[in-house]
Amino acid sequence: MNTLQLAVADGMTIAKRNALKIRRAPDLLGGVVMLPIVFVLLFTYIFGSMINLPGMSYGEYLLPGIFVMTIVTSGQITGYTLTQDLQKGIFDRFRTLPMSPSAVLTGQTVSDVIMNLTSMTTMALVGLVVGWRIHTSPFEAALGFLMLMVFAYAFSWVTATVALALRTPEAFNNVATILSFPLTFLSNAFVDSARLPGPLKPIAEWNPVSTLVQAARELFGNVSPAMPAPTAWPLQHAVPVSFAWSVVLLVVFVPLATRLYKRAVSR
Repeated sequence: MNTLQLAVADGMTIAKRNALKIRRAPDLLGGVVMLPIVFVLLFTYIFGSMINLPGMSYGEYLLPGIFVMTIVTSGQITGYTLTQDLQKGIFDRFRTLPMSPSAVLTGQTVSDVIMNLTSMTTMALVGLVVGWRIHTSPFEAALGFLMLMVFAYAFSWVTATVALALRTPEAFNNVATILSFPLTFLSNAFVDSARLPGPLKPIAEWNPVSTLVQAARELFGNVSPAMPAPTAWPLQHAVPVSFAWSVVLLVVFVPLATRLYKRAVSR
């Protein structure tokens, strides 16, 4: 086998190890399966009973936002797992094995794709139960889920970079929480960003989370012609800009995470 084949094989081995770890850890498994259910039910029946939107139900408007919110919060598992392995000396054990140095990060991020796919499937099924529907073609719907999964994979490299820079689970959890709340709540995930006051409006409109939410709504057909069209450029071109954001995150954070990992295992 050549070097690339060995790296892929080692990465898949680490991915399998991490997937088994999630399955055997009730707290992580609960976050993957139960948290999306709670999000869908809580926001649909509490916010949905108070917010009226012209031409559509709040539940249909909301669910793409919940998809993206779950991607952001689930991405924290990447960093938490890496900091735990680093603290327990697992990286030192990996370093003694005849394996590709890139396998640890590749395997971790691939296992996160499996986790996010499970979470996304759970949310979609619960959403269908509470009234969410897809109003576009099968191709557009598939493209919507693919776009979400690609962004989730790219975002896992962001959290991996932050985790390797901070190096402890406690520090990572504090910083990740501080960063994730503004990303999700200062966006159009729950309310129309055009209705936000003052400087919050342009911040929310140029937030990559808002772009991803808008793109998901368009691809799933969860937009209402009775609502005003977005005026910000990223929201007007939400689908290509969302894929572009994923590419930018990968280009920037894959090398950064790799460099920080090499520094961590060389100490």
